[in-house]
Amino acid sequence: MSEKRIIRIGLLGFGVVGQGVWKNIERNRSALEYRLGARLDITQVVVRDASKEREVQVPAESYSDDPARVVENSEVDIVCELMGGTGKALELTRRALEQGKIVVTANKALICEHGEELFQVARQHGGHYFFEASVAGGIPIIKTIREALVANRFKLIFGILNGTSNYILTRMEREGLSFDATLGDARQLGYVEADEALDLDGIDAAHKAVILAYLAHGKWVSLDQIVCEGIRDITGEDIEIAGQLGYKIKLLAVIARDFDLNKLSVRLHPALISKKEVIAGVDEVYNGVSVTGDVVGTTVLIGRGAGQDATSSSVISDIADAVFMLQGAPAPAISEEDEATYQKLADGLELAAREDLSGRYYLRVHVKDEEGVLAKISDILAHQHISFATVNQKELADDTAKLMVTTHKTNEVAIAAAKAALTAENSVIGVPVSLRIFDPAQ
Repeated sequence: MSEKRIIRIGLLGFGVVGQGVWKNIERNRSALEYRLGARLDITQVVVRDASKEREVQVPAESYSDDPARVVENSEVDIVCELMGGTGKALELTRRALEQGKIVVTANKALICEHGEELFQVARQHGGHYFFEASVAGGIPIIKTIREALVANRFKLIFGILNGTSNYILTRMEREGLSFDATLGDARQLGYVEADEALDLDGIDAAHKAVILAYLAHGKWVSLDQIVCEGIRDITGEDIEIAGQLGYKIKLLAVIARDFDLNKLSVRLHPALISKKEVIAGVDEVYNGVSVTGDVVGTTVLIGRGAGQDATSSSVISDIADAVFMLQGAPAPAISEEDEATYQKLADGLELAAREDLSGRYYLRVHVKDEEGVLAKISDILAHQHISFATVNQKELADDTAKLMVTTHKTNEVAIAAAKAALTAENSVIGVPVSLRIFDPAQ
């Protein structure tokens, strides 16, 4: 019986995910090596501080603070970039791909902001870039889109891509907690990124939406080209009214393509979604993604969206694909290096303009509790051809009131103009808050 090939792996970074990769490879080594037909050897672990206490113990000789021992080491077959960020990680990823290496990453920010460049470097130098762990944690959404559903054109992909925001909204709904109180609990549990804007302002999930848009449609978009809104403005009153109307509020990524007009919409924002939708029932730190293809119809994937084991599972899945490639298997169907395929997907594709984005909306307006206020608000909305579908009012102890209304179908431009006019109205206090009502059938 022939000796199994030894596949040498180097880790750049040994934080939560890196330790999860080491731990789970060691835990399942026998089964993994049997399935892969090769031996796995993590030979190098690059860290900033080798003396730092870590949950997972590795041999001292494996540690180094010199990235060259991984990136430019001819004996390292697979580089796992698990550092995060877009500074040093970009430099080291570029250097590894220039060496013709396989790079596996969980770094969604790096792919979103520099993926186009890095894939080009991979093509030029014979490297490969695997990134399953960058979107939706343990859910194999990237593999599903580029392999399992390769026969499809994707009209709609939408879902929950950030577990922290989903946890906060779930607790607010179930327990009637305020946003601030729930955020405090999320911090204590370690769910919130050090840079809280990534979770609370939607940036983390928007990075993932950009990656999914590229995978499904071959077009790179930047964050400043898409709607990106977080959950800081959502109150218990919004969640309560939404519930009364048959909705839940979720932070949704939405990638929609009109194939007749060849226009693509990519957006990330909180939205009211019917309780009847499967994605509406995805709570706590779970993620869920709904994919509608023209052949298969709608497929929904649900699983843990973050955490050591979920993310390391996806990293190890990419390592497995890389091992098969090193042993002669072809690259995954519609791989990231298949430039011609992605150019064809994006041929003539344009981003939808704000006026192209239409639907129903929820508006919360804080007003002085005085005669004629509702009529004034109605006139302002009517000027933008916006009509009420439902109206709810909550009187407050300080002689003010909150009006929560839903609209009939309108568009982004009209809502923005109406909010500006409402803000300028003397009887309106502060800036109105608007949320979209998401209907996957539209």
